[in-house]
Amino acid sequence: MRQSLPMILIRVIVGLVFLTEGILKFVRPDELGWGRFAGIGLPYPQVLAPLVGGTEIVAGAAVLLNLYAGDAAILLLAVIAIALMTKLPILLGRPLGPFALAKLPYYGLLSFLHEAQLDFCMLFASVAILIDSGQRIGRKTPWYQSRKL
Repeated sequence: MRQSLPMILIRVIVGLVFLTEGILKFVRPDELGWGRFAGIGLPYPQVLAPLVGGTEIVAGAAVLLNLYAGDAAILLLAVIAIALMTKLPILLGRPLGPFALAKLPYYGLLSFLHEAQLDFCMLFASVAILIDSGQRIGRKTPWYQSRKL
């Protein structure tokens, strides 16, 4: 794995953002944990919020410490993809499935991009971490045959 300064900086910021957000889901559950998940319209917010928070803490720390960063980036990509999906009602200007429409002065593309700017940054940074890690998705040989003796 390459150890370039730009990738180190990307790992540090991604790790800190997810680690902090995961901790905040436990420290302020009404505002950023299950309360926020219930307001967005996610199912089972009392179960889902601690699960997501724990995932963010563990995967954020792994990225920050560069331990299994590629595997952690896959988990964080799943988290951030769902976070982006919850913002689709802002783009459409109406609720979408279980996702409620946030109360904003304006709706549409610009409002969506504004509300999702950190999500997009974390999405692309997590993809960069995944690519840099050399993680192979969909291996053709089983893991136990990947090393030559």
